[in-house]
Amino acid sequence: MSIRLLTGIAVAVAGVLLLCSGLAPTLMLADRAAACGPTTGAAPTTSPTARSTAPTSVGPIGDWNAEQVGNAATITAVGIRLGVPPRGWVIAVATAMQESSLLNTPGGDRDSVGLFQQRPSQGWGTREQLLDPQYAATAFYRSLRSVDGWQAMPLTEAAQQVQRSAYPDAYARWEPDATRIVAALTRVRADLTACQLTVSIHGWTQPVHADVGSGFRTTSRPGHDGVDLIVAKGTPIHAASAGTVTVVRCNAVDVRTGRDWGCDRDGHPELTRGCGWYVDITHPDGVATRYCHLLTRPSVIEGQRVTAGHVIGVVGSSGHSSGPHLHFEVHLADHTSRTAVDPVGFMASVGAPLNQ
Repeated sequence: MSIRLLTGIAVAVAGVLLLCSGLAPTLMLADRAAACGPTTGAAPTTSPTARSTAPTSVGPIGDWNAEQVGNAATITAVGIRLGVPPRGWVIAVATAMQESSLLNTPGGDRDSVGLFQQRPSQGWGTREQLLDPQYAATAFYRSLRSVDGWQAMPLTEAAQQVQRSAYPDAYARWEPDATRIVAALTRVRADLTACQLTVSIHGWTQPVHADVGSGFRTTSRPGHDGVDLIVAKGTPIHAASAGTVTVVRCNAVDVRTGRDWGCDRDGHPELTRGCGWYVDITHPDGVATRYCHLLTRPSVIEGQRVTAGHVIGVVGSSGHSSGPHLHFEVHLADHTSRTAVDPVGFMASVGAPLNQ
C-alpha cells in the first residue's frame, strides 16, 4: 500500500475515532447526528483517463490475497474521503466480496463490470468509468447514502437496496470477513457495525437491538436457558462485554439419524437439535455468555480477546431453530444449565437492557 494511501486512511480514521471514542460518561460512541447522521451525496469525480490500480504492497489477510485486500483498501479509502461512517465501509467491501470476490473483473453477467459488477446500461456510468475502482466505489457509496435509514439496516438489506441482486441474502456471509479486513486496514473495530453502539458504565452492551421472543425458562419451554432475540438474518452480533472467546463450534444434529446436520444451512425446529454455529465468551468475575444460531462460521476464534461491541458473527437460523434470531444466554459460572440466569434481568442490572 502506498504511503499516501496509508496516511490518508490514518488521518481520516483519527477523526472517526475522536467522534466514536466513547468519552461520554456512558461511553456513548459519539453523537449519532455527528458521527452517523446522513451525509450529502457526491457524484463520482474520477476521470476515466485517471484509472487507479489496487495498491500492490498490501499483504494478504485471511483467505484474501494482496490484490483483493488492495481493492478493499481502495474502497475503504474512498469511503473515508467521502465522509461515509465506518459501517458503510464494511457494507461496501462485503458487497464487492459477493459481486466480484474483490477482483476488478472486466466482465460478468450481461454488461456488468468491475468490483461491484455495476452495469452501464443501468446508469452507473460508462464501462471505462466502472473499471476504475475509485469511481465504482464512489458510485456505490452515493447510491447507499440515498437509501433512507441504511445505517440501521442489516448489511444484506442495505446492500440489496443498492445492488438489487437476485440473491439478496448472499451479502450477509461476507460481513465477518469485511469487518476483519476493514479493521486491519484502519484499526477501527467495534464501531464498524454502526456508531449507534452504547456501552454502559459497567462495560456491557446489547448483543443485538431486538425484541425478546421466547423467554427464559417459560412454562412451555422450561429447559430454555436463554432468550431468543428476534432480528433479521445477517444482523451483526456484538460481544456483550469484554472477555475471552472460549468456544467456537458447530452443533447441529439430525434427530432422525444422529448424524451431523451441518451449520452452513438453516436448521429445523423439529428435525434438528443443537445451537448451530455458536460462540461462548468468558468475562471477568466468572460471568459467561453464549450466542447461538449464527448464519456462518463466527468471525472470532477460541482464545481471542474481545471488547464490548466486538462483532463476533451474524444472525442466522442454524441448529434447532424455526427462523432467524439470536439465542442469548448468561451464566454466572460455567455454561451448565444450573448456572444460567435470565438475560433480561441480568442485562438490565448491568445497564444494557434488552428490548431496546
